Amino acid sequence: MAPIVIKSILISESVDPCCKKVLEENGIQVTEKLNLTKEDLISEIKNYDGLVVRSSTKVTADIINAASNLKIIGRAGTGVDNVDVDAATKHGVIVMNTPSGNTISAAELTCILITSLSRHVPQAAMSMKAGKWDRKKFMGAELFGKTLGIVGLGRIGKEVASRMQSFGMKTIGYDPITPREVTAGWGVEQMTLEELWPQCDFITVHTPLMPSTTGLLNDASFAKCKKGVRVVNCARGGIIDEDSLLRALESGQCAGAGLDVFVEEPPKNRALVDHPNVISCPHLGASTSEAQARCGQDIALQIVDMVKGKGLVGAVNAQVLASTFCQESQQWITLGEAMGAVLQSCASSKDCSQVHITTQGDCLKKSTGYITSAAMVGLLKPTTGGSANLVNVLTLAQQSGVAVTQTHSQSEGSCHGVCEVEIQAGGASLKARGSVLGGVPVLLELGGSVFRQPVALAGHLLFLLVSPGPEVLPSLAGLLATAGVEMESFSAPPAGAGAVWCCAGVSASVPDLGALKPVAKQAAQITI
Repeated sequence: MAPIVIKSILISESVDPCCKKVLEENGIQVTEKLNLTKEDLISEIKNYDGLVVRSSTKVTADIINAASNLKIIGRAGTGVDNVDVDAATKHGVIVMNTPSGNTISAAELTCILITSLSRHVPQAAMSMKAGKWDRKKFMGAELFGKTLGIVGLGRIGKEVASRMQSFGMKTIGYDPITPREVTAGWGVEQMTLEELWPQCDFITVHTPLMPSTTGLLNDASFAKCKKGVRVVNCARGGIIDEDSLLRALESGQCAGAGLDVFVEEPPKNRALVDHPNVISCPHLGASTSEAQARCGQDIALQIVDMVKGKGLVGAVNAQVLASTFCQESQQWITLGEAMGAVLQSCASSKDCSQVHITTQGDCLKKSTGYITSAAMVGLLKPTTGGSANLVNVLTLAQQSGVAVTQTHSQSEGSCHGVCEVEIQAGGASLKARGSVLGGVPVLLELGGSVFRQPVALAGHLLFLLVSPGPEVLPSLAGLLATAGVEMESFSAPPAGAGAVWCCAGVSASVPDLGALKPVAKQAAQITI
């Protein structure tokens, strides 16, 4: 993968000072401009390679479209609800968050709301401040022996479970991704939502907000719960349907709710906030000095590691890049992109409709994804004005109507990995095979022509479809000399019937490929 160069970053919100310090210590210029309007940010963003935000800055498609140099959007916190990830991906911009930075703080606030709901602590405190002494009014319940349902068993859900178990609570949960045997090791019994709802005295949600989780707790699910269930949401507003929650509170089906997040923030509809059985906070999940320092430091270190080629952590739209931060993977990326460029140049039609990439060999078992993206970059760069990169290329291919498929097969007697790229363009197919030999990406075959000597994919390369014969090489050398170009290498397949592809390494690009018509039925050139 080509190095990602980040020279300047704009921080548009109040982020812990350690973020700026870490970035500047690693040679990145940092500018802090807080509370920018959307129009100000659109005007400002074109001057920067990176943008660091928290949750207030809404990084919309308009802002991303105006960011001609932008390569990274860093969210100092979990979730990226305030970033248009689709627009960023389309423009090849990496979106990164700090998935573990506020885990402890969010888990602790969840536990505080659970305990506060059980003993009416905020209401009792406000009553005392009003000069009252209502001991009977605030009769509570112990947590010991109660059942806590945790919907979403990721990092935060796990931390909540371990803390509430210390109160003697039974912890059950639901998660479509985390294996049951894993959560069993934390003391959390997994089950379906239909099984979970009727058992819970308390329910806490820790899922991302997406179509499948929006309104997860609604009228139907509340009806399946115990009467008097208490619910907590420190994740994202909308996971608990707010109208359904209000109806459940008014009917007594829900005895109380602890809410740190709302669909609209700050909420204009005050019905839930003002309800006597609701404890509400202004989105304080990550609002601790420790979480802010951790998130600020994490996002800075993640950006620095990416720039230095050490690794990629927290990328939400560029997972394909996570495996590319080593010399070996970069060689295969170079191969894939070069093979795509060769096929794009040599195809008789540029109207590519289908691409199939096959990797062979155990060494490439986990590499098919990024090799596929690399090959597509080589194919699409000329038609996208050079904007295609590993982040956006599959999106661009889909938008262009190019069907991309990929497979992996076991090695066929070779210890070297092999990559095949086949394209369908203008009703005709063209295939290339390549590998990495001795650390050098090489082309082994093009259009059925197997080269005697693998073609090193570097420098100026001239590909010619010729009728084989002894006169081809001297004739080509003469034509190139006339054009002021020196031939540095030449590789062709063994003699056979019909036209074959051969490749010449040359000192410079040929000014006019038409001058090669006396020896070539078709000619193409690329520079790598």
